[in-house]
Amino acid sequence: MDGDLKSYLENVRACRLCAHEMSRAPNPVLQASDTARLLVAGQAPGNLADVTGTPFNDPSGVRLRDWMGVSEDEFYDPSRVAIVPMGFCFPGNDAKGGDRPPMKRCAATWREGLLSKLPNIRVTILIGAYAQKWHLGKRTAGSLTETVKNWKAFTSEQLFTIPHPSWRNTAWLKRNPWFETDVLPEMRRAIRGVLES
Repeated sequence: MDGDLKSYLENVRACRLCAHEMSRAPNPVLQASDTARLLVAGQAPGNLADVTGTPFNDPSGVRLRDWMGVSEDEFYDPSRVAIVPMGFCFPGNDAKGGDRPPMKRCAATWREGLLSKLPNIRVTILIGAYAQKWHLGKRTAGSLTETVKNWKAFTSEQLFTIPHPSWRNTAWLKRNPWFETDVLPEMRRAIRGVLES
């Protein structure tokens, strides 16, 4: 790993900027290497990821890896896959028991600098509205559903827009069967292409 990236990751992992706004001690959860060719850009670590220090270490991660067509070993190999959420720490739960939005300060402070140190990224998976809005800006289509439906507009850039793989989105998946029949095969093909090249 490049020394500059290693130092940057050490600074990210030592970050305490949002400590006063959090119900738990900050625990940035991410993985990155300057050799990674695949970027998984999500929202923020969930409760289990925070406790274990491993991103997507929960049922959402099982579903995500299935969607991606990758094994656990492939997914957790930082030399191949960078996992860089919009917020690096678990933001806590909202009143309904879901995760709160990622802390905005995190992306504002760290994201551009970190992504600039990942020169070999060839395919990016944008999970959920927060990552899609940051990476696509005004090119988002208004709603998450419309942005995901518009996935072909981004494939020339090797960007794939997907919903969060949470069980909370099972109803969305049932209402939008095209996601599994149209988007996932193309995304898996692109992922295999970069992981096997």
